[in-house]
Amino acid sequence: MCGLAGFLDRDVNRAGEDILRAMANRIAHRGPDDDGVWLDAEAGVGFCHRRLAIVDLSAAGHQPMRSPRGRYHFVWNGEIYNHLALRRVLESEGEAPVWRGHSDTETLLACFENWGVVETLKQAVGMFSMALWDIKEQTLTLARDRMGEKPLYYGWSKGVFLFGSELKALKAHPKFEAEIDHDALGDLLRRQYIGGSHSIYRGIAKVPPGCVLTVSLHQKEPSVSAYWSVSDAAILGKDVPFRGNDQDAVEALEGLLSDSIALQMVADVPVGAFLSGGIDSSVIVALMQQQASRPIRTFTIGFEEDAFNEAPYAADVARHLGTDHTEVQISPRDALDVIPLLPELYDEPLADISQVPTFLVSKLARSQVTVSLSGDAGDELFGGYNTYGMAERFFRLNDALPLPLRQIIGFGGELAAPLAGALGQSKLARQMRLAASVVGARDAHETTERLLGHWAGQAVPVLGLSVTKHTSLDAFDGVALSHLESMMARDMVGYLPDDILVKVDRASMGVSLESRVPMLDHRIVEFALSLPMHLRRREGVGKWILREVLYRHVPKAMVERPKKGFGVPLAQWLRGPLREWAEDLLNPHALKQDGLFDVAPITQAWQQHCTGSIDRHNDLWPVLVATQWVRAG
Repeated sequence: MCGLAGFLDRDVNRAGEDILRAMANRIAHRGPDDDGVWLDAEAGVGFCHRRLAIVDLSAAGHQPMRSPRGRYHFVWNGEIYNHLALRRVLESEGEAPVWRGHSDTETLLACFENWGVVETLKQAVGMFSMALWDIKEQTLTLARDRMGEKPLYYGWSKGVFLFGSELKALKAHPKFEAEIDHDALGDLLRRQYIGGSHSIYRGIAKVPPGCVLTVSLHQKEPSVSAYWSVSDAAILGKDVPFRGNDQDAVEALEGLLSDSIALQMVADVPVGAFLSGGIDSSVIVALMQQQASRPIRTFTIGFEEDAFNEAPYAADVARHLGTDHTEVQISPRDALDVIPLLPELYDEPLADISQVPTFLVSKLARSQVTVSLSGDAGDELFGGYNTYGMAERFFRLNDALPLPLRQIIGFGGELAAPLAGALGQSKLARQMRLAASVVGARDAHETTERLLGHWAGQAVPVLGLSVTKHTSLDAFDGVALSHLESMMARDMVGYLPDDILVKVDRASMGVSLESRVPMLDHRIVEFALSLPMHLRRREGVGKWILREVLYRHVPKAMVERPKKGFGVPLAQWLRGPLREWAEDLLNPHALKQDGLFDVAPITQAWQQHCTGSIDRHNDLWPVLVATQWVRAG
């Protein structure tokens, strides 16, 4: 795992090397083992790289790297898990160069020269973001992995085209313009993350997952095309659905997972796994241990608050599987100490509070290993989130009752919510406000928006918002999806890459740890999208097929329990140890000076939360994160 950055600049000179080093230094945490810069001042292009050495630890893996025939210069961040198989194909075709080492960087460059960029990416199994300079065509190509595991930002600023793994690298360039995009800020408050191709800065975008972008100093408008997409995979899954019985499906999934995990366990450094004791991480660890010759290292953090502590369950699974398990109990103080680090760690605001424990467990794992496998994506692929069950009930209700009647019901629920709060039921009051908003939705898409969004029943309090259309499901137009399938598809193209994978990437790379996600092997994604819903959700319970795989290795009673999620007691903390910090950030005078938010509804939400009349922590946390980020500069 690594970090990359660079630019196109017609007026660059030799001082450009100093700029590149400054850009690389800002992302040194992504690659503490090596660094490199390359500048062609005449062509107006420069690359910089920070390396976390995982495969081929020698200098043969140094970047930026030039291709064997000299056509390309290349930097990238990621892993190609099947790169040895790609080498064998090149060798069988008589097209392999004389290999200098065994890095996947060298493999990719040889494939690019023989097959082209797009065909290589279609053959590759892995996670990555990359930049490739074509000397012959004088073009820059940027590309990102299919599901968006690795980040890549880009944009023109004062006549210079900038790109990099993190925004902080772009900000190190003297011509970077940091103008906050209020629409992106509104997205943050609405969803807890900045979705789609947008970033927090106007004019700076993200390369979409599964896409290739080309640009040059002669053609400044980037050309973006997809080499793979979730929507295409969903269409294929509908056209060619899985036809076997339940047992066939379980066998097929276990085989795919075992193959993905075997590929992702390959490294020249120590490898371990996160283990929460839940379904997803336990499946990954069970199949890792099955293929390992010695106990694998697993890592869990525990919390003092029982409602958030899954460490005992993880310990049970670890003992049963025989892993080398490390558990650390985290105090509230340990977690609170992470919060001041968030603006630097997440260099655009992210308001998913599970970023705190994710950073802490990454820090724990990095003390022993350099690579850690995770169970992320099981919920999106196999219907595991609790909200899917809630959505199913609302979909049925909204289909059964006419809109005017539902709006009356919603109005009554909105009026009743403060009464629940007055009786000391602030969480119930929050749930009533949410239900009141959702029940009045006009259609299934709006039901999903309201159920997953914050500020239920209220306008998002961001100044200067334009009227924007949410297009996360536009790619699925014409695909015969049920309401629930549409909701899951939305999460796969929105919540997963823009929240979950951002959270994991920044938390792990913040401590120079490579996190790998076996369930995001695109062959598993395509398989999941071919399954009928009853193999994913059955009798209101998600991840049926994944559970069946796990029960082959771990007793059912050991892992069957209500889903907790990976969070912290934020609602209580905002009334307790975080209250002074939050009150300082939410000071009405300071908020007004920031010029970003409508102060009155935020002040009202804070008062409701502090008095306990309504639990508003989900609404307030994005405001707090954004305000802290802005004031940190």
